[in-house]
Amino acid sequence: MPKKQRKFADDGWAVWIDGDDVSTIYINDWLNPKGKSYVDFAVRIRGVMASKLLSVYVPFEVKKEEIEDVSLLFNDKNILQAIFSASCVMEYKKNEHTSEIAYNGKTVDIVHISSLNYKVSPLAKGTLIAFDLVNLQPFLDNDEAYFIWRMPHKSLDEVFAPRKDMNSAMERLKDLITTPIVAEKFGYSIRINEARLLPEEITKIGAFHRQKLKKAVVTLSVNESYELNDAGAYRIRRLEENLYKDFLPKGYKSEDVITYQWQQNRETNLKGHFNFYYNVNKNSVSRGSMFLYLVLLTVIGLVGDLLANLISKFIGL
Repeated sequence: MPKKQRKFADDGWAVWIDGDDVSTIYINDWLNPKGKSYVDFAVRIRGVMASKLLSVYVPFEVKKEEIEDVSLLFNDKNILQAIFSASCVMEYKKNEHTSEIAYNGKTVDIVHISSLNYKVSPLAKGTLIAFDLVNLQPFLDNDEAYFIWRMPHKSLDEVFAPRKDMNSAMERLKDLITTPIVAEKFGYSIRINEARLLPEEITKIGAFHRQKLKKAVVTLSVNESYELNDAGAYRIRRLEENLYKDFLPKGYKSEDVITYQWQQNRETNLKGHFNFYYNVNKNSVSRGSMFLYLVLLTVIGLVGDLLANLISKFIGL
């Protein structure tokens, strides 16, 4: 029996910091239903000097060599402006582990994770990524630090994977004739620090229950031919190609991309648990149906010409 392919991704993420911090997390998804999707994951820690360990649970398998340190691209002023939505002054690689940016009247340390000896280990059906903050602190000049990296979003790739049609040849032919419109519909849920979706190895960690996440910001970018339920989105815009062209994931096309952004904060989610849900839809004409219609029209034309010739000959006789 073939494996049933999912059309719904229910991602249960977890973020906790062992220390006295107030933090914001950012999930930036590059949706590519016809190719490979990626996610940029970022954590802004306020109170990093009093923190010991940053732990992130990723709800799918990821290897260390698949993690890309996109902070190394921040020496490009266009990318900086795109990420922080402000004009920034950058001191790039002020030491072996960090850079520093100044914007909107504050300074923040940018941590280059590729220079750190962080740990990546399998956990349940996902992956645990852990950063030692104590050994990093001598290289920090500010009490606010920003971590960011990119990973292939494998749970979304599974949802978007092409599906095998198991119907009989006659049923497929009938579908091609009667239903030329192909409706694609996918569901995507992002849940952050919801214990019901997390493995027991995490839920029994004391620091996980003491986390002080202040806010979660989710950004989805997808080609405009796909529709998203944008209810609650506080910002919708067309992706600025001139700013993002050197920051996009490999193979991701920047033309006609719409970016949607949502946010939730601790004031409305007192336990620091955040939940986002999206529908991704697209209606298109089946190429198979179009080809079949062209073949049928050609056959009908040929048969019509043949009948016309026969009738002409019959009348001539």
